[in-house]
Amino acid sequence: MDIKIPHDAFVFVGDGRKALFLRNDGDEKFPYLKTERVFVDENPPSHEQGTERPGRISKGSRTGGRSAVQPTDWHELEEQHFVRTVAAAMERLVRASKVKKLVVVAPPRTLAELRLAFHPDVKACIVAEVNKDLTKHPVDEIEKHLTGGVPSH
Repeated sequence: MDIKIPHDAFVFVGDGRKALFLRNDGDEKFPYLKTERVFVDENPPSHEQGTERPGRISKGSRTGGRSAVQPTDWHELEEQHFVRTVAAAMERLVRASKVKKLVVVAPPRTLAELRLAFHPDVKACIVAEVNKDLTKHPVDEIEKHLTGGVPSH
């Protein structure tokens, strides 16, 4: 992967539990990503968040049939909420910092949710999207993954 990240461009690296807002303090040729903000969501597994058994629905008085209701996936709901939260934070950052260029890095499902959650002003700044989960990598490795080279620092 060889993405050109302009000077002062922001790089959003996130999944449903963690988000990094990085800024390129270098230039396109020698990027130097610096952490601007980090969001981490404490999101325990669903079985730790909800203990109710799934409900049942009666099909009607004549048939007497009953059907189980799908259990609520609290973990999934929290991940979706987290994505909306960081999307709103990115909008505030774009407005406050007058961000002109943005690279978004996230696993496919999170990337799809971000596309729905990002404000049009944020979408207008996006210069590249990367379908990859790099949230567990240190910043210098994220830089290396994106630019296809050796970190400049």
